[in-house]
Amino acid sequence: MTEISVSGICAVIVSYQPDPAAIADLLGRVMPQVGAVALVDNASGGDWQAAIGELLAAHGGALLGQPRNIGLAAAQNVGIDWARARGFRHVLLLDQDSEPGADMVAALWRALQVLSAAGKVAAVGPRFHDPREHRDAPFVRIGFPLNRKQWCAADTPSVACDFLISSGMLIPLAVLDRVGPMDAGLFIDNVDLEWGFRARAQGYALHGVCAATMYHRLGDGRRALPFGRGRIVVHGSLRLYYMMRNRLLLYRLPHTPRTWVAQDLPRVLAKLFLFGVLVGPRRRNLRCMLRGLHDGLQGRRGACPDELSGYG
Repeated sequence: MTEISVSGICAVIVSYQPDPAAIADLLGRVMPQVGAVALVDNASGGDWQAAIGELLAAHGGALLGQPRNIGLAAAQNVGIDWARARGFRHVLLLDQDSEPGADMVAALWRALQVLSAAGKVAAVGPRFHDPREHRDAPFVRIGFPLNRKQWCAADTPSVACDFLISSGMLIPLAVLDRVGPMDAGLFIDNVDLEWGFRARAQGYALHGVCAATMYHRLGDGRRALPFGRGRIVVHGSLRLYYMMRNRLLLYRLPHTPRTWVAQDLPRVLAKLFLFGVLVGPRRRNLRCMLRGLHDGLQGRRGACPDELSGYG
């Protein structure tokens, strides 16, 4: 990557009760690839912060500790604002447990330059490789009744898609100025989906970059279904609350594709059955999902109700 591109990119990492060793590994991977790193920590606490803060400051970055858990979206906005105030031109969003591949940022940067020369591009993102799976996660085009999954081929430099996973997204700050920040009211789930829908509604394109690889464990784990019916990605009960609530909030937004709403509705029933009947802890899962649907219908935003916070 050229010196100009390095100096213009700020990585924004959001952490919440992270594994200090994983954070150190992530910083070791990403710091050589960008101009600076802003680590926004959601009130985790712990002795690790002093050493990490010194490391970041020594390389032009910062540890931006928050007094409480403000959620993923709001924390991303804090880091984006920090980058903007210091003259950076692009931000690279990262989760605390992601592992950027070697030269991932360089590949994203090169693709962004090529694609932007041909049209309006909101963001580019890497292909995701989960070590538990036999192949990379696909990029997705929204369709009905089913989405169209698209994988990278040997001769495919990039893939147009309708949304990108937030970790690994490289976004020009000029685009964020026009499209707007991440929706803090969603708190954690579907934040990337909503922002992608908003950008697409304003005429921007999103692209997955095949030469850029992110190693990442998608979901909280894998669980076998009864009767040998395969394995599914599982999430914690509290995450299921946000997944259910936020999808209903997205249904109401004018920039959410109606096609996505139509094909997502059956997924609500499928998740209720999977995590409320087949996959435990069933009672806790069902309680969180039903409360999420209730709060979504009521238009509740922000953090979950206090009575559910212990399920995190």
